[in-house]
Amino acid sequence: MILSNDLLNKIDWEKGNGLVPIVVQDEEKEVLTLGYMNKEALERTLKSRNLFYYSRTKNRIRMKGEISGNFQFLKDIRLDCDNDALLLTVEQIGPACHLGTKSCFSEKVELPKEEDRIDYSYSILQELENVIKSRKENPDEKSYTSFLFKEGKEKIFKKFGEEAVEVLVAENRERRIYETADMIYHLLVVLSYEGISFSEILKELKGRRK
Repeated sequence: MILSNDLLNKIDWEKGNGLVPIVVQDEEKEVLTLGYMNKEALERTLKSRNLFYYSRTKNRIRMKGEISGNFQFLKDIRLDCDNDALLLTVEQIGPACHLGTKSCFSEKVELPKEEDRIDYSYSILQELENVIKSRKENPDEKSYTSFLFKEGKEKIFKKFGEEAVEVLVAENRERRIYETADMIYHLLVVLSYEGISFSEILKELKGRRK
């Protein structure tokens, strides 16, 4: 726990050019607003328990509610792990937003549909790699992957070569995407046959970055 007297010195003021971003939430943990404080604004907040913000547009310190009467009283304050942001819990009097809403984050944004979401993680390749490994170690007569391993190196390498060519000769964008997915699958089969994990490929690529 940090003593309030030590907080001013613990914050990395230089990182924010003399300002620290503050996330303000109410006692029910709903986020109300995002603002900024300089050292003086924070010091006045700690002493009075009334929230003081630093206005970047007006270049001055202002007390929340000084005109509207929608005051914020400090109940709890937490410093983040990098010492460059604060989370403040307040008792909110009236709406927090100058537009009259409870929170400044009241306008909901519609996200893309789940089926249109792009997954940039490695997880889908890991899942496929694990399935291929399982079919290699525990053959299933109904599995195409198990069939490839049964046929051996020549068949596995030939199929990968065929799929690579299919990518190059694909007649349109949709077909090239389809054939690329096939090629990646067969590449993972080649790697599995050779006892190479895809993580080793990623490690090699990472090592090539300057």
